[in-house]
Amino acid sequence: MIASRFVIWFALCAASVGCGGQSARRGYEYMPDMKYSVPYDTFAPNPVTRNGMTQQMPVRGTIPRGFQPLHYSHTAADAERAGRELWNPYAQSPTAIEQGHGLYDTFCLVCHGAHGGGDGPLVPLIPNPPAYSSERVRAMPAGRLFHAITFGSGRMPSYASQVPPSDRWLIVTYVQALQARPEPSR
Repeated sequence: MIASRFVIWFALCAASVGCGGQSARRGYEYMPDMKYSVPYDTFAPNPVTRNGMTQQMPVRGTIPRGFQPLHYSHTAADAERAGRELWNPYAQSPTAIEQGHGLYDTFCLVCHGAHGGGDGPLVPLIPNPPAYSSERVRAMPAGRLFHAITFGSGRMPSYASQVPPSDRWLIVTYVQALQARPEPSR
């Protein structure tokens, strides 16, 4: 009992002394070189590396985090190949169609129109884009539509820099849902 009271008293005294006012003298540092390390600027010379540069090239064959490589180019042959090889990861679910509809309204409606008839508000200023109900576009598989959004097609520019791949697939899902609907009467 006396020993436990002594331990408690000693702990309280140590805490009151250790936590007392601001001292002009700082405490000891265990590894000061870790706290005050020498940083190198990104483009500055660096005596530590083999080639003397701070910023190093990535290891050959590495892929940035979140990036999906797409091994196609902007050619008709690769568009056909994309149609055979690429598959839409989204099912025709109401959620995917709704998300695709929002993206379609943002990026595609101005040229292709609300129902994909190629009659968007910009049509008086540009040549008519093909209607999704046309035989040629209706026959395109999902991978080919994805390729068209990614690399552009005809006068349509590439949307790869504005629309991430997952959103492009959602747009494809919505376009295929539009193609499955009967054409609206005008």
